[in-house]
Amino acid sequence: MSRARVIIMNAALGPLDYRVPQGMIVAPGSIVIAPLGPRQLIGVVWEAERMPSDAEVGDNRLRNLVAVLDAPPIPAPLRRLIEWTANYYLAPPASVLRMALASTSALDGARTVTEYRATGELPPRMTPQREQAIERIGDRQGLIRELAIAAGVSDAVIRGLVKVGAIEPVEVDIDSPFPRPDPDFHLPALSADQANAAAALVEDVDTHRFAPTLLDGVTGSGKTEVYFEAIAAAIRAGRQTLVLLPEIALTEPFLRRFEARFGTAPVAWHSDLRQSQRRRAWRAIASGEALVTVGARSALFLPYANLGLIVVDEAHETSFKQEEGVHYHARDVAVMRGLFETCPVVLASATPAIETRQQVALGRYAELKLPGRYGAAQLPTIEAIDLIAEPPMRGRWIAPTLVKAIDAARDRGEQALLFLNRRGYAPLTLCRTCGHRFQCPNCTAWMVEHRLIRRLACHHCGHVEPVPEKCPECGNEDTLVACGPGVERIADEVALLWPDARRAVVTSDTICSPAKAAEFVARMEGGDIDIVIGTQLVTKGYHFPNLTVVGVIDADLGLGGGDLRAAERTFQQISQVAGRAGRSVKPGHVYIQTHSPQASVMQALVKGEADSFYEAETAARREADAPPFGRYAAIIISAEDRAAADDTAREIKRSAPEVEGMYVYGPAPAPLAMLRGRHRFRLLVHARRALDVQEVIRAWLGALAWPPKVRVTVDVDPYNFL
Repeated sequence: MSRARVIIMNAALGPLDYRVPQGMIVAPGSIVIAPLGPRQLIGVVWEAERMPSDAEVGDNRLRNLVAVLDAPPIPAPLRRLIEWTANYYLAPPASVLRMALASTSALDGARTVTEYRATGELPPRMTPQREQAIERIGDRQGLIRELAIAAGVSDAVIRGLVKVGAIEPVEVDIDSPFPRPDPDFHLPALSADQANAAAALVEDVDTHRFAPTLLDGVTGSGKTEVYFEAIAAAIRAGRQTLVLLPEIALTEPFLRRFEARFGTAPVAWHSDLRQSQRRRAWRAIASGEALVTVGARSALFLPYANLGLIVVDEAHETSFKQEEGVHYHARDVAVMRGLFETCPVVLASATPAIETRQQVALGRYAELKLPGRYGAAQLPTIEAIDLIAEPPMRGRWIAPTLVKAIDAARDRGEQALLFLNRRGYAPLTLCRTCGHRFQCPNCTAWMVEHRLIRRLACHHCGHVEPVPEKCPECGNEDTLVACGPGVERIADEVALLWPDARRAVVTSDTICSPAKAAEFVARMEGGDIDIVIGTQLVTKGYHFPNLTVVGVIDADLGLGGGDLRAAERTFQQISQVAGRAGRSVKPGHVYIQTHSPQASVMQALVKGEADSFYEAETAARREADAPPFGRYAAIIISAEDRAAADDTAREIKRSAPEVEGMYVYGPAPAPLAMLRGRHRFRLLVHARRALDVQEVIRAWLGALAWPPKVRVTVDVDPYNFL
């Protein structure tokens, strides 16, 4: 071919045409270097008929491609997925393609790289920056830039430590092969229900067909062991498997479990990998050498050479919805990738989303059920504690009944878990003299007090500041009070009630990497922790046989805010955290502290009536024509200038087309009216299911122009209404 259409890594530009120099061989999927003005950018050659260009020019005006990179091309099924994702989520194709080329270092031919690590020797001259770097780096190894980021210092500090011998260079082979998993390394003893479900999944793998299946099993029923048998079948056939997990913290426990079954760990893909590790993984995946990959949602867009199975574990998790950049939902995109790759997709969950249940009801997804826990383990008993009838002591948050239950568990030598989905010490700090409240300067959000680090922090933009000694409004000292509980405050109460208990606070602040998660798991399994206080990070994936008591501190926390999925999320979250109790032979007991014990979601949890709860929620969604029976799309307008954002939002509303079965609500200030220093307005598009709402929005917004400093984002199928 003498002319090539290329998607370059610039989301502001569409596909561009280039001349293919004589002797250069390219084909759709080839990864190339293309000139753009004075720069040279990475791009991918695409089929011209599938990616129209608005900038077609004659052959005499084309610029030459610079080079073809020594990397496997982007396969056709992945190219189709990129097209579908860009079209469905109204995103630039380049933004989606960037996720497939997530490791630019993997695109060169080098086989080694120089990394750096601490030698243990202290420099002759110590500065605060050097001391901080040595302390934070610890056993970490990586590039100078990676170590600088980890240590919170400049590159110059790290280079200085290299010069004085405190940090040494290490040559790393970045293309060494990964061990091959052995499908017969440790064959499990499956129950009859597990064996039947596993046989169905293995048949789907063996027949190489697209088959989306919901694996619906109660917590502790052994869903992982079931889909491990499907993975074993894919390994025997020499085909690749992708396992998606919702949290990076779950990766390390999963790797250990996988290694026990298959004799070696799978290939991991997540944000905590070093650049050299990402390069090695990317090339092994692209070549087909990596037979099993486990990772976060971004692993979905990697260029698998021969994909034979996709597993989405904890498929109900809302963290599979990407809220920045391309607003895709990994669960739904995984199903589409299975369609393009012609391979089965397993959605594993103890509390499947209503959207997934509806696909089963329509016959589009198969369903496999595991109704009971594996072996002798039984589901825990669940009891609601009415906080109005039985309030905690003044200034406390743990009700007497829950205190007694933990006392009894400790007497038996068992572990307990207290769950509160709120990080930090307190969600609000105010002055009791003048009423001043600490608000983030960049967001319309209260600053959260974190006493472990002695800081006030915004959980939306990351702004932190020290806790002042006196009120900045009235100047009085000793008048600042913390309002409401976070996990750190509950941990302090635990210390008062059980001073000899060994405690662990588990949040995204404390479990910030797979290594930290592995350390926590080892301490729990070794009996070094008596009481865990945690957020949603502890609600899924963990198996602790000696954990028998779970207390939900504030079960009503997620029910406010007007979110259409509020009740469903609350049911899922509490069901998941309840599932941590009694997973072995010891019985489990769960206590839900609530001000509304008669609410339908609380009654469903206590009585174990999941089916009736979902039936009622589904009926309410159907009546409101809400997803999955109708469609939503959010249009978010933001700018540093409030008037510019407001004017643009109003112009978008005035230009809204009149389409049968489509309604446009707003504009209105977003609940988070300012985020990261930008004022925000929202419109909500509500449409009937059959309407191609993407095409309507594309034509609607495509005919408009707004100031360059105004940002307009479309979120198709939104999960976040803030």
